[in-house]
Amino acid sequence: MQVQLFRRKEKLVVRLKGELDHHSAQIFRGAVEKELMGNKVQDLILNMKSVTFMDSSGIGAILGRYKQVRANDGKMVICSASPHIQKILQMGGIPKIIPLVGDEKNALEK
Repeated sequence: MQVQLFRRKEKLVVRLKGELDHHSAQIFRGAVEKELMGNKVQDLILNMKSVTFMDSSGIGAILGRYKQVRANDGKMVICSASPHIQKILQMGGIPKIIPLVGDEKNALEK
């Protein structure tokens, strides 16, 4: 799992590459928590374009970051997920609470 972090004003863009599973969820969680706690970040954009696999640990890590962002009155958006990853997100009920958008540009406008 590779995690790239970018700041866009008060938004944190997280680009993931690889598998978001039991082992890599901790890497994702740690990188994002550190950035959310240490900086004045309001919103989180999770770019899942290059995620090839995700399991329930990935869903849990996403939900944990959602709760962290909401606790600071921020918003979270997921973008660029492949149809396979979108299906996993839907099975986990994620789209009911976190909007899914087509690409990073649209996510930045939310």
